[in-house]
Order: sequence, then C-alpha cells, then structure tokens
Amino acid sequence: MKTSTSNSRQKLFGISLTIIAAALVVAGLASRHLQAEQLKDGAADHSVPTVALLTATDIKATPLQLPARIEPWARAPIYARVSGYLKSWKLDIGAPVKAGQLLAEIETPDLDQQLLQAKAELVTARSNLALSTSTAQRWKSLLASDAVSKQEADEKAGDLAAKQSVVAALQANVDRVQALQRYTRLTAPFDGVVTARNTDIGALINVGGAPGSELFVVSDVRKLRVYVNVPQRQVALVRAGSTVKISVPERPGKSYSAVVQSQAQSIAPGSGTMLVQLVADNAAGELLPGGFATVSFETTADASRMTLPPAALMFSKNGVHVATVTRENRVLLKKVTIARDFGNVIELDSGLDRADRVIESPPDGIANGDLVRVAAAQPKGKS
Repeated sequence: MKTSTSNSRQKLFGISLTIIAAALVVAGLASRHLQAEQLKDGAADHSVPTVALLTATDIKATPLQLPARIEPWARAPIYARVSGYLKSWKLDIGAPVKAGQLLAEIETPDLDQQLLQAKAELVTARSNLALSTSTAQRWKSLLASDAVSKQEADEKAGDLAAKQSVVAALQANVDRVQALQRYTRLTAPFDGVVTARNTDIGALINVGGAPGSELFVVSDVRKLRVYVNVPQRQVALVRAGSTVKISVPERPGKSYSAVVQSQAQSIAPGSGTMLVQLVADNAAGELLPGGFATVSFETTADASRMTLPPAALMFSKNGVHVATVTRENRVLLKKVTIARDFGNVIELDSGLDRADRVIESPPDGIANGDLVRVAAAQPKGKS
C-alpha cells in the first residue's frame, strides 16, 4: 500500500515537471516570436527616413548689383608733334585747366634751323622769279615787233611759270615749318584737370603717339561716364533714361545718382553681356575716374519665382532637382531651373509649385516613390 502511494507521487511529480518544461518552451517560443516581430517592425521603421519639410518663399524685389568702371567725360592724352627738349612745364597733376591754357613749352633748335633754311630758299626763289618775270615780259614785247621768235618767247614764259611753282612750293614749306613751331606750346584742349604728367624740364622729347608716350593727360571730370556689363538675362531691366544708384569703395555708405544714357544693343559673345553707359554728375569731385564702382538697378518682384535654401537642391548629371512629398508621404522629384544664386537662398525660375512640400535636406540616395516619415514641426523659438 505504501509502495503504491509512493509510485503515484512520483508519477504526479514527473507530470508536473513535464508540464512546467512545456510551459517554459512555449513561453520561450512566444518570447522569441515577439522579439522577432519587434525587430521586424523596428527594421521597417528604420528603413523609412524621417524628413523635415519647408515651403518655397516668394522672391523679394532686390536691387541688381553689378560691377562697373568709371571713366572721365572726355580724356585727351597730349603727345609731342615736334622733337626737342622740354623747356618748361606750367601745371602739375591735379591742377585745373581752362581750354587753351599753356601746359608746357618745347625747345626745338633743329626746327628753328629748318625754318631759317626754308626762308632763305624762299628768298632765293623769289629773286629768281623776279628776274624770270622781267625777262618774260621783255621777250613778250619783242615778239610783238617780230624781233624774236614765238618759240623763244614761249620758253621764257614757261620758265616764269616754273619759277612761280618753285616759289609756291617753298612758301608752303615755310608755312609747314611755322605750323610745326606752334606745336612747341602744349595747351589744354578743353576745361578739365591734369591727371598725368610724364615729363620734366630738360627731357628729350620725341614725336610720338603710342600709348604710354603722352606728356600730359587732361580729363574732364565734371561729368563721368560709368560703364557696366549687364548679363543677357537682366538686359530687360535696363531702360534708357532711368536713374540708378552707384557706390564706390572709398566712400562706404554713400551712393550717387547716375542716368542710363545708351546701350550697346548687342551681346558680347565672349561674356554674354551687353555694355551699358551711364552718366553721373561729379560737380563735387568725389568720384574718381579710372576707379571701380557698384551699380544698383532697381527690380520688381517676379510673382512666378520662388526661393529655396541651397541645401534643398539636388545636383546630378540629369540637372537640378528638388525632392517633394506627396499626400501619401511618397517622394516626388521635380526638375527645377535656377535663375540666380544669392548665396543664402537660390531663386528658381521654374519647376516648382507653391503648394509643394519640399524636403529641407534630402537624404542621400532618395528616389521617386520612396516612403518617408514627415517630422513634426517644432514650435518657433525652440531648437
């Protein structure tokens, strides 16, 4: 009896152990299945990138700023027309001059001797002309009485004509040398300022006209010409007679008015720009010819254009694209055209709609149709 009870207890204990072991196995399998499902869900979650969205903003009317160069209204390099030595100069750089005012004098000993020689030759020719004139008249009177032949009278008349031609030629030579002598005085061609003096007293002066050989430069700086190269895309913004603002680096914070005077009406093939000439008043003398300036053309905002930060653009061999998100949170790549690059923002010409949700910084490898998770917008003032 005692043995039977002991066996029953052993069987019951064995069954209990079996049930416990089975329960542990089932619990382990369930736990592993749950973990596998969690890992699967986590991997799926990690495979969907989270992106931040932004919307394109309207382009603001900003001035079109372009580099320019300033030139005097008129600039006259003064060259030597006669050779010699500089006798004296009257005005230095920066000095104001009036039209016809003396700048310098050239001493020309060779030219003086040429004039003396030309005058002496003219005196000799006139003496020969006087003799030839009286001879021709005498032979003409003798011909009337048949004392000489007509042939001889014609010869004397021909000699007279030749002597007259010689006198005329020598007189022209004297006039030429005298005209050259007037170039020994260098004068200003118009009212202006002496902007260069490249000679000094006693310097050897040679006849020249090559750049860099000028003795003086006189510039009219009461008005200035401003030249700017406008890109072809912005040519339509420039209108003749319109007023623009110019600024120079030596006077920061100050601007000057200029008027569009003329346009080249042609695009330069090398640069793709059109040359535009402006006129600026310089009565105060604050603008310096030969310097650089910045020209600001007023523009109007284009309602069809929008701006995006540079990080939102995707560059590839197929062009420039923007990644947008559809209502189903799927990626849709749109090809866009860049109008202008302002550095901190990019102005787009076409390819994007105002209602598009744009990914702020598209992840690498993102493609059309990819599923994304849109990050919640953070309140302003929090990071």
